[in-house]
Amino acid sequence: MRTTTGWQATGPMALRRTSLERRDLRPDDIAVQVDYCGVCRTDLHALHDYDQHAKAPLVPGHELTGVVTEIGSEVTAFSVGDRVAVGNIVDSCGVCAMCEAGQENFCHSFPTLTYGGTGRQDGSTTLGGYSREYVVRDTFAYPLPSGLAPAAAAPLLCAGITVWEPLRSLGVGPGSRVAVAGLGGLGHLAVKMAVALGATTTVISRTQDKREDARRLGAHDLIAATDTQRMAAARDTFDVVIDTISAPHDLAPYLKLVAMDGTLSLLGYLGPVTVEAMDLLVGRKKLSSAGSGGLPATAEMLQFCADNGIAADVEVLPSSQLDTALDRLRRNDVRYRFVLDMSDLD
Repeated sequence: MRTTTGWQATGPMALRRTSLERRDLRPDDIAVQVDYCGVCRTDLHALHDYDQHAKAPLVPGHELTGVVTEIGSEVTAFSVGDRVAVGNIVDSCGVCAMCEAGQENFCHSFPTLTYGGTGRQDGSTTLGGYSREYVVRDTFAYPLPSGLAPAAAAPLLCAGITVWEPLRSLGVGPGSRVAVAGLGGLGHLAVKMAVALGATTTVISRTQDKREDARRLGAHDLIAATDTQRMAAARDTFDVVIDTISAPHDLAPYLKLVAMDGTLSLLGYLGPVTVEAMDLLVGRKKLSSAGSGGLPATAEMLQFCADNGIAADVEVLPSSQLDTALDRLRRNDVRYRFVLDMSDLD
């Protein structure tokens, strides 16, 4: 086994710096020195719910960038020194219909997650990117395009691909009318990508407070969700509404914004929802969702971002300030993504 240093949960919302074990490299593995790891709301939920008596250890982090330090004997796609990125999926069965379609995120036997997952070969629990080294199957690492700064690129591997998947699958492009509900870690990237794809893009936010941010990100307009007159005037307007709101909320106001044959894509809140059938019937509207992305889509997304100068708006903190990042994220005190600098683990 290999050893590295990282941040492991000791109880709900409690972590300690400790030594971690990584597997010895298999023939198709690469070892990655983790330089930056994004802090996702999923990490916050995992830590909040962690049972200190659980048998499986928890090391969060599933959006990371770094440098290859060693390669397995059969690896040909990477060399030592290459800059790479790793997202929230590190393996899949490879043979089901979804994997064969390049949608490893929908693997019928469930994809192996970057942390809290079960290794397909040895049954071990995967430990995430809040660490100085990660060992990953080469197929599930991505070359980091030269146009992307490693810290700002890290959140693309979770937040970025989460919004890219519906934008692409729903055919967003020039002439499309897109609304993005919620301007946070997901929403700010959805705005940047929709604009770069050629869509006329509007932000739906609780108040007018983020109007200047919305314009800076490229949005053409912002509508306050509390402005009943403007919301009514925008009825049946948007081909696609990307809903990134993370808390439970009423979908009806957002379905009313969807144009005939358009789609509301629910990305932020993935719990139970209630929908009136009439809100779908009137206008033949569709309700969908998405999560993460397969290998081809993720690679495409990274290159698109490099070509169009898209990266996350990040606040970089040393990993020793992880507690601060988590507390501020819980209070929504970030614009728009925290990224940990893991170099202080040396």
